[in-house]
Amino acid sequence: MKIIAFFNNKGGVGKTSLVYHVAWMLSETGKRVLAVDLDPQANLSGMFLGEDRLEKLWPDDEHPQTILGCITPILKGLGDIKVEHVEMIQNNLGLLVGDLGLSRFEDKLSDAWPRCVDNDEAAYRAITAFYRIIETAAEKMDADHTLIDVGPNLGAINRAAMIATDFIVMPLVPDLFSLQGLKNLGPTLRDWRKGWGDRVQRKSDTIEIDCPKGNMTPLGYIIMQHAIRDNRPVKAYSRWIDQIPIVYQQSVLGHPEIAPEYPEKLALIKHYRSLIPMAQAARKPIFLLKSADGAIGAHSKSVNDCYMDFKKLSKKIIDKSESYDSQEPLFDLQ
Repeated sequence: MKIIAFFNNKGGVGKTSLVYHVAWMLSETGKRVLAVDLDPQANLSGMFLGEDRLEKLWPDDEHPQTILGCITPILKGLGDIKVEHVEMIQNNLGLLVGDLGLSRFEDKLSDAWPRCVDNDEAAYRAITAFYRIIETAAEKMDADHTLIDVGPNLGAINRAAMIATDFIVMPLVPDLFSLQGLKNLGPTLRDWRKGWGDRVQRKSDTIEIDCPKGNMTPLGYIIMQHAIRDNRPVKAYSRWIDQIPIVYQQSVLGHPEIAPEYPEKLALIKHYRSLIPMAQAARKPIFLLKSADGAIGAHSKSVNDCYMDFKKLSKKIIDKSESYDSQEPLFDLQ
C-alpha cells in the first residue's frame, strides 16, 4: 500500500481538487483507495460529503467518526489512537473524514517533536499518530493506495503528515509564488526527513510503536490552472512554466546540475472553470458529469478531455510510485 501526499505550502494551487479527482479516477479503474483529509479546513471532506452529511459527523460534543475522534485520546492524554470509522463513498473508495478541530493537535505535535530525542514514548505516540491511523484505516478497507490532503503551511501537523508518506506530489500554478513555494518546500522536506531519521535511530527498543520510514520521496509536480490559447499556455504563464523544472530540480531534489529532460512533470492540467459549479452541484468529479447534470454540447467534450487528463495523470502517479519499490530509501534507518 502506497501513501501519497499532495503538498505545497502555497495555497490556491488546486491541491484538494487534485486529491479528489485522482482518488475518484483510481477507484474508477478498480483500485481500492483511501482518501485522508488532514487539512484542518476539511475542504476535501466537504467535496466528498457536503454539509448535510458533515453536520451528522460533526455533532456538538465529540466527533468520534472523524480524524479528530481518532486522535482525541492523545489530545486528552488518556490513551492512544482509535479508528472507529471510514466513510465509504463507494465500494472501493473510502474517506478518513477531516475536522476543523484538528488544528488543536498543532501544539501537541510541536511539543512532541523535540521530546522524541529524549525517548519520550508519549511523544513518539503523538508524532506517529497519523501514520498509524492511516495504516489501520487502510487495512480496514484493504486499500491499494492512500491519498492525503493537507493544508498550505509548513507547520507541525503537516510535518507529522509528511513523515507518514511514501511519496509527495507537488501541485503548482505558473506564477512567482509557486516558484517561491518550491524554494521553501524542498529544504524543509529534507530537514524533516533528516530530523525524523535521527529520531527513529534514537528510539529505544522498549518503545514498541510502529514508526514510518519517513521517505517523503518527491514524485513530481503538476501544473494547474493555466490559461490556454490554441493548446499552448499564454505567454504570461509560459515564463513561469519554463522556470519550474529548474527550481524543482535544484530546490526540491537538491540537484545542482540540471538534467536535459524533466521527467518530474507529471501533468499540465487545464482549469475546467465552467464545469466546477456543475460538478459541485452534482457532488461528483468533473469527468463523471452526465447530460442529466447539464454537461451537454461543448461541456460534453470538456468532460471527456478531463477524463483523459486524469486517467493519464493517475496512471503516471501509480506507475512512477511503483518504480521505486526496488530502490534504496532516501536515508538508512538501520
